[in-house]
Amino acid sequence: MGANSLCLGVLTVAVLLLAAASQGAEPPPSCEAVRKVFQLRRLGPLGGVPEFPRAGVDLQVCTSKNSTCCTKKMEERYQIAAQQDIQQVLQTSSATLKFLISHNAAAFQETFEMLIRLAENYTSTLFCNAYRNMAAEAAVHVQEFFTDVGLFLFGTDASTEFVNRFFDTLFPVVYNHVINPGPTDISLEYAECLRVARRDIRPFGSIPRKAIGQMGRSLLPSQTLLQALNLGVEVINTTDHLPFSRECSRALLRMQYCPQCQGLTLSKPCLGYCLNILRGCLAHLAEVDLHWQGYIQALEELSGALSGAHSIEHVLLNFHSLVHNALVQARINGPEVSEQVNKICGPPVRKPKQSPGCSFDQNKDNQVLKMFSRDSEQTLTNRRKEFIRHLRPYRAFYGSLADQLCANELAAADGLPCWNGEDLVGSYTRRVVGSGIKAQSANPEVKVKGTDPVIRQIIDKLKHVVQLLQGKSFPKYDKWDLQQTGSGGGVDEQISGDCDDEDGCGGSGSGEFKRVLKITDQGGEEQHLTLDVPFPILPVIAFIIQPWMNLLLCWFASTLLTKSLKMSCSLFFSFCRN
Repeated sequence: MGANSLCLGVLTVAVLLLAAASQGAEPPPSCEAVRKVFQLRRLGPLGGVPEFPRAGVDLQVCTSKNSTCCTKKMEERYQIAAQQDIQQVLQTSSATLKFLISHNAAAFQETFEMLIRLAENYTSTLFCNAYRNMAAEAAVHVQEFFTDVGLFLFGTDASTEFVNRFFDTLFPVVYNHVINPGPTDISLEYAECLRVARRDIRPFGSIPRKAIGQMGRSLLPSQTLLQALNLGVEVINTTDHLPFSRECSRALLRMQYCPQCQGLTLSKPCLGYCLNILRGCLAHLAEVDLHWQGYIQALEELSGALSGAHSIEHVLLNFHSLVHNALVQARINGPEVSEQVNKICGPPVRKPKQSPGCSFDQNKDNQVLKMFSRDSEQTLTNRRKEFIRHLRPYRAFYGSLADQLCANELAAADGLPCWNGEDLVGSYTRRVVGSGIKAQSANPEVKVKGTDPVIRQIIDKLKHVVQLLQGKSFPKYDKWDLQQTGSGGGVDEQISGDCDDEDGCGGSGSGEFKRVLKITDQGGEEQHLTLDVPFPILPVIAFIIQPWMNLLLCWFASTLLTKSLKMSCSLFFSFCRN
């Protein structure tokens, strides 16, 4: 019995030792890995992370049948982290696109500023070299004009009235020094009369209308380009910081951080699971995609249209030639202009002459502007082409954003166990929905409501800027756009009834019509020249009946009107008879 008792005791001890050894080989589960990740991410105080799994009855999203390493406070921290993560991923994804647009917007604006300065330099040099006696007076008006060009280009005004203002203020100077020079200067009051009467007298012929057409067709698209680029940056900034719904935030938490509650710190979401969640969260952004594609396409089309004879660089750098032609026209029309001036403003009223020299420093900006020359046209064209080439890959940026994020950042490789929202599995078996709000009605992971108001505003802005880029909202400058005629070209005449008072045409029954000369230059480019030509029959009829009409009017006035009106009618009759 003693031997049996000893053997039984030894066997009992052996069993206990084996049991203890077995327990030492598989230590009880802990939350150490979760604590390390939580500390590494700096999501909160480490003291709030349990050392061992616990029952997660207080959890709202990361619920599980098994014990968990998460507390309610941790879940709240994870919720904030999940939102910050998706915001950071969105900003990282769009960073290159935003830099591309904002950098080129700044580069284009800087180039336009340099072109304006260079064009002003050319125009001031013209006066100093060819019209030195009036260079000082003209310099003020030249500077004002190019200041207005900058305000137009970098603002939102769509009016080219500043072109008319330039020729209005230039006329008194030209009259004083070119058309009717004298030993003394004209008075300020007389100069003001000339300024007001310039559009009726038309001393520069059709040059001002030509300048309006060229400025409108070159500056307005360039202005729109800058506005469109700034809008592109605004769209990206808005979508980068778009708030996410409560449903989306909970889905992101479940996908990214709930696995950690079960100790799965290295798990990745299944691709289909990730697509459902991100397509749901980014459904509003996907609605922007169609309009974003139209925006990129319109930018590309406008960039191609900005080259050539209507490009801003070509028009600005050749403006001094237009001014030169206007001064030549005024010299040729001098006698006729003087006669009209005498009728409207009377004989010149003069004051002591001031003869300041040319104060323009032609070498002032040489160091800054030496890189700009006629080659700058090609440089700016190449810059636009390079910008569009880099922009094309982002045409479907918002439509493919969810897919790119899942493929690049979140999704696990095919065939490996992945997180499906509840467990690690080999694949995701639920239905995967498409992009856009309509497709989310069948999304098993995220519930999506109607379009976000902020997104609707973005879409409206994109629609508007696309219309501007396509020229649908531009004023019709074509009728003022009179191209320079080339030698050796053919001429084809057309009659146009489009004529208004601004064009210098008479009203109904005036006996004038517009003739448009279509001129083909040596390069094969069709150009238009608009001329006001008197109709051959109506002036004859008017010449016959006009005296009788005047007599009838004067008889009526002498019978019914006051003496003052009789005198006015008499003067009018004398004027008409002459």
